Amino acid sequence: MLQRFEFTARRFAGLMFISAIGTGTAAAQEMGYIKAYGAPSDAGVFINGQYIGPAHRFTLSEKYPAPAGDVDVTFKDPRYEDYTVKVNVKPKKTTKIKYTMKMLEPAKPPFGRLRLGGGEPESFISVAAGDVGAVYINDRFYGYVDELNNVGGGLLLNPGTYDLHVSSPKFGEINQKVTIEANKVTVVPLPQAK
Repeated sequence: MLQRFEFTARRFAGLMFISAIGTGTAAAQEMGYIKAYGAPSDAGVFINGQYIGPAHRFTLSEKYPAPAGDVDVTFKDPRYEDYTVKVNVKPKKTTKIKYTMKMLEPAKPPFGRLRLGGGEPESFISVAAGDVGAVYINDRFYGYVDELNNVGGGLLLNPGTYDLHVSSPKFGEINQKVTIEANKVTVVPLPQAK
């Protein structure tokens, strides 16, 4: 009888241990949300160093999933100093963040314009509607795909050669050098959507 009790007690202790590990893992994977309000409204949002999208789209704040617990949220825009804040995200709750970024000294002309496009030099229709994939110039966040592929849209850059990296869920990874000329539009065609 004592042997059976010891076996049952060990088995119970083992099950409790496995249950505790499973509970800890489930808690570690719980998610909450962040929602940001501030200026500039279209700043890129990074959670623990990972780009997740713009703070606002079409004048509305975006709500993004974030791991529960303490997270670093960074806002990036090429015209402003990066702004980082540590917040505590509660499981299944939305953490609201207010931010104001400090403007950098504006770049001086001359400028050329960099755009993304669907193979047409000036398309009236956005071929990437809704694509918030990140766009990096020389390894610095500069915006997202949907901002850079409309007539009148794009990035004003000083003449020169730059490393362009686009990380798009719709068009995949694009890595190439682009040369910007003063007072000209440089269009980088997007490949066919995946």
